[in-house]
Amino acid sequence: MNQERLFQVLVGPHVSEKAAIVGESNQFVFKVAVDATKAEIKKSVEQLFKVKVENVSTLKVKGKVKRNRFGYSTKPTWKKAYVRLEQGQDIDLAVAE
Repeated sequence: MNQERLFQVLVGPHVSEKAAIVGESNQFVFKVAVDATKAEIKKSVEQLFKVKVENVSTLKVKGKVKRNRFGYSTKPTWKKAYVRLEQGQDIDLAVAE
C-alpha cells in the first residue's frame, strides 16, 4: 500500500455513545473509505498509530432519506470499522490544540 492510500483509508474517528462504551474494551471506531478492505484498514491503523491490531470488523451505514422543500434527498452511505487492538496497546485520539 502506498503512502497516499494509507491516509485515504481512515477518514477519522467516529465519536458516539456506543463508540465510547466499546472503547473501554480496547476497541476503537473509525470512519473509513467506502472501498477500503479490512486488510487495508488494519495496515493503515498499524502504520499510522504504531500499534498491533488484533482484528477488524466493518459495516456500511446506509444513508437516510430526508425530505426537503425540493422533494427527497439521500444522505451518503458511509463505512465504519471497529478495530480491536492487542492487549496492552492503546491509541490516544485526544485532539491537541
